Amino acid sequence: MTTRTLIVLTSHDRLGTTGKPTGAYLSEISHVHAVLARRGIEIDFVSPRGGQVPLDGVDRKDPVNAAFLDEATVTEQLATTLRPDQVDPARYGALFFAGGHGTMWDLPDDPALPRIAGAIYDRGGVVAAVCHGPAGLVNVKLASGAYLVAGKQLAAFTNDEEREVGLTDVVPFSLADKLVERGAVHQPAPNWQVNVVVTERLVTGQNPQSAKGVGEAIAGLLL
Repeated sequence: MTTRTLIVLTSHDRLGTTGKPTGAYLSEISHVHAVLARRGIEIDFVSPRGGQVPLDGVDRKDPVNAAFLDEATVTEQLATTLRPDQVDPARYGALFFAGGHGTMWDLPDDPALPRIAGAIYDRGGVVAAVCHGPAGLVNVKLASGAYLVAGKQLAAFTNDEEREVGLTDVVPFSLADKLVERGAVHQPAPNWQVNVVVTERLVTGQNPQSAKGVGEAIAGLLL
């Protein structure tokens, strides 16, 4: 199977009705991308609307972020992300849902992305997500009709972390609770601690601190 990986980014740029900006959280993209690229894995980007994606957490003091933003090929890819209808799941050995609060609004109910993720997993591929990225998992079903996360241990941004950032009443749903409703076994760690969980070919991480570990786990399964 190919190792080519599809990174899914949010197109949503506003935190509910607050008027505050959000988007795809940069370090959750850059740290995974750095691990995969270093291992020679080819990467494409897709977003619900396609084209330019909004970024959040743009901190150039993080050298991985700075290197990512300074790479001309990456800048072009972020400006021209694929639309879901342009994606052939058969081209990919892995799909990764990057986080950022924007994912909570547009990834769960996208008409195509859950189907793409399910098809990649059904073909023996890897599906991964970090922080709020597991919002993209809540409606992913397999060919059997079961939710992908059902019966699987996973990590995701916790209710305690959401309370700590003051957004419990802003996000449209509790991510951890929704995943449990789908049959997942949520394994939380203390706030902001690295927590990466691998169950079969599902790789999940709890927060931005877990992004590098998620990338390493994806690469470990692909190579």
